[in-house]
Amino acid sequence: MIGRLAGQLAEKSPPRILIDCHGIGYEVDVPMSTFYQLPPLGEKVTLLTHFVVREDAQILYGFATAPERDAFRELVKISGVGPRTALSVLSGMSVTELAQAVTAQESGRLVKVPGIGKKTAERLLLELKGKLGADLGAPAAPASDSHVDIQQALIALGYNDREAATALKALPAGVGVAEGIKLALKALAK
Repeated sequence: MIGRLAGQLAEKSPPRILIDCHGIGYEVDVPMSTFYQLPPLGEKVTLLTHFVVREDAQILYGFATAPERDAFRELVKISGVGPRTALSVLSGMSVTELAQAVTAQESGRLVKVPGIGKKTAERLLLELKGKLGADLGAPAAPASDSHVDIQQALIALGYNDREAATALKALPAGVGVAEGIKLALKALAK
């Protein structure tokens, strides 16, 4: 529902921040990897988000990069791993380190994360195998505003994040939003 927030950073209290978006303050929980990348209070900030609705709460989780959000989404799909545990994993290790641990099947690296025991670590390795590839751990290229708009349009049309990201990679640099959406849809139709 809410895919991205852009506004002024109003408060920082790990792991929660407050983003003022034109007079509306959004409380967002972020992993420490994102928290350390935040600008000073009062500065503009843009975060990708994941919105969780539960019976007793509605919570926004924010991420500095798309790979962080993708890893978070893969983690919360695993039985017994909730958003808090997923945030803990992403706070304790980078997405690259997580992808490397999954590829090498090293449960010892996951056990070092607070709240992750041996059984949970083994379940994470088993469930994430093949889902956290090297591409997810790669640093994300800075996205231009037009690329962000194109990606959001593709997601609104029903494509998932991975399909949208793949289509964006095929676009020429400096393409406009309208032309970019047309080219991306052609690429996805093949």
